[in-house]
Amino acid sequence: MQREDIANSLIVSCQPVPGGPMDSAQFVTGFARAAVEAGAKALRIESVPYVAAARLAVRVPIIGIVKRDLTDSPVRITPYLADVEALAEAGADIIAFDATERVRPVPVEALVKAVKARNKLTMADCSCLDDARRALAAGVDFVGTTLSGYVGGPEPQDPDIALIAEMRTLTPYVIAEGRIRSPEQAAAAARAGACAVVVGSAITRTEHVTSWFHQALSDAYAARGAQTALGTSVLGPTVLGPSVLGIDIGGTKTMAALVNDGTVIEDKIVRTAREAGPDAWLASLAQSTSAWSSRFSRIGIAVTGLVQDGRWSALNPATLGIPDGYPLVERASAVFGKPVCAFNDAQAAAWGEYKFGAGQGRDIVFLTISTGIGGGIVCNDRLLSGLAGHFGLIRGLSEDRAPLEDSTSGRWIASEALKAGSKADAADVFGHALKGEDWAGAIVSRSASRVAALCWDIQMMFDPKLIVIGGSIGLAEGYLDRVRAHLSEVPPRLSPHLVAAKLGGHAGVIGVADLAEWAR
Repeated sequence: MQREDIANSLIVSCQPVPGGPMDSAQFVTGFARAAVEAGAKALRIESVPYVAAARLAVRVPIIGIVKRDLTDSPVRITPYLADVEALAEAGADIIAFDATERVRPVPVEALVKAVKARNKLTMADCSCLDDARRALAAGVDFVGTTLSGYVGGPEPQDPDIALIAEMRTLTPYVIAEGRIRSPEQAAAAARAGACAVVVGSAITRTEHVTSWFHQALSDAYAARGAQTALGTSVLGPTVLGPSVLGIDIGGTKTMAALVNDGTVIEDKIVRTAREAGPDAWLASLAQSTSAWSSRFSRIGIAVTGLVQDGRWSALNPATLGIPDGYPLVERASAVFGKPVCAFNDAQAAAWGEYKFGAGQGRDIVFLTISTGIGGGIVCNDRLLSGLAGHFGLIRGLSEDRAPLEDSTSGRWIASEALKAGSKADAADVFGHALKGEDWAGAIVSRSASRVAALCWDIQMMFDPKLIVIGGSIGLAEGYLDRVRAHLSEVPPRLSPHLVAAKLGGHAGVIGVADLAEWAR
């Protein structure tokens, strides 16, 4: 086959839950045939027996993999040369393997050579842009986003659209894979530059899809029960009012979501074209959400930086450069033709966690620790706006009086890793720390120590009931425990109560949508 044979296509991953009721060749071949009849141009299948069974049932290209749980390596996907040979013999047209820079049984170059020797194509399952660069240098045919979010830190909820766009600058043969659960997300991946899009759980893992619906209904019925307890009748059909369009514009990606009473009904993610500017961003958002137009009555926009009187200014242009005092509310109202309100993204997320997440309606300070540090304060059922909560810009004690985030957040962690001789991003550093490597543990510990000091200061200033910690660094495995450890000697009455955020990547759109309702 040629690489172009799967261009502009849907690939269905036919991988049942291991040990589940559908974990048999009969179901895998049934999934495969149904997917092809519905328009899939290729399949991704795990295990040699299932590849062989599917090869007899369909004629479309098959991406074959083998998964193993190794004791001496975190690599799980097609780790051995023998796996390559067996998959090729079973009928796989493309053989995929883990291409991350981790301890591995066989180098990527050797896997590529073995696949090519069998006249098959190769797919590198990557976690970041550097993985893709190395894999392409080794001669792979396709690079995929399969392992983004799975090599350290908390697992994200949404597909990595930004990584798709970045990989597209290296090669046209990018396969989007990972957490693509709706047609809108698949379309966003295609718009970002993917030549093909893999969808798995949302199509072939009944257990996962059922659990999504079960959780959504459980939450809805629990909320309805709470309304009954407050004296609100639920007899007869429940009619939901119009949703709110929540928008969260970030430095690398933008999320738009239909939100109703704290629940995300649908969402979509697009890459933030930084060079285009806010007028173009708004126009693009209006176009991409036009199909939802009749389903929302108001719009809430969350943005990085400072929002005052509807005008938007950058506090750190490196995050996202915009004209100072950009009339965000005025321009968005004109573009969408509906009422608009706007807030800082971390403040909106703070309100979301306060109303619907970890805050549980109590006074909180929210800290998001990621590329930088942001925050929000909710006191006496009121969100403090303006500059309130921009904790990452607090001037530290260093001689240059640099902002705190410059010696604490993800950018700093990556720079310290480079000083230690490792070209690693923050997620990689956490992975090394979890494996017990002292240099990485020391970097993470210094960051956690500074966040602990910040939390103590916040407690002394605001005395919140909770400090809710979010962001990719804040929620990384082991990080919150390290912060708590640095506070272990603080007297109980002075010690902050730290809890992990619950809403993940949806906190901003949920919070700003609710704030838009309040702004009626």
